[in-house]
Amino acid sequence: MAKAIHTMIRVLDEDRSVAFYRTAFGLEIADRFPFDGFTLVYLRNAEADFEIELTINHDQTEPYTHGTGYGHVAVAVDDLEAEHARMIANGLTPTPIKEFHRDNALMAKFFFIQDPDGYKIEVLWRHGRYQ
Repeated sequence: MAKAIHTMIRVLDEDRSVAFYRTAFGLEIADRFPFDGFTLVYLRNAEADFEIELTINHDQTEPYTHGTGYGHVAVAVDDLEAEHARMIANGLTPTPIKEFHRDNALMAKFFFIQDPDGYKIEVLWRHGRYQ
C-alpha cells in the first residue's frame, strides 16, 4: 500500500513561509537541501510524519498562480476555538469558524487560513472522520 508522505508547494520567500508554518501549525524544518537553482525545505511536527515540502526556485520573482485545480491542504486539531484564537493573537487572519451538518448531525467544524503565497489550509476540529 502507498503511504502519503508529503505535499509540495512552491513559495517565493523561504523565511516568510517557514515563519508562517511554524506560527500557524508548529511545523519546524526537518531537512533543508539547497541545489543549484532551487532549495527544498521539509517541514513537520511531532504530531505526524506527513510533511510539507517548500520548493524555493531561486530565479522566481513573481507570485505563483494556483490555477483552477488547487483546493487546500487540511489539518485536524483537538481544540478548534483555541487554535482559531491563537492564530488571531499571532497576527494571522483565519476565516470565521463554520460547521457542516449532514443527517441532522455535525459532520465538520472548521476554518481556513492562507499562507503567505495564498495556499489555503483547512483547520478542522478532530471529530468523526476528520482524525
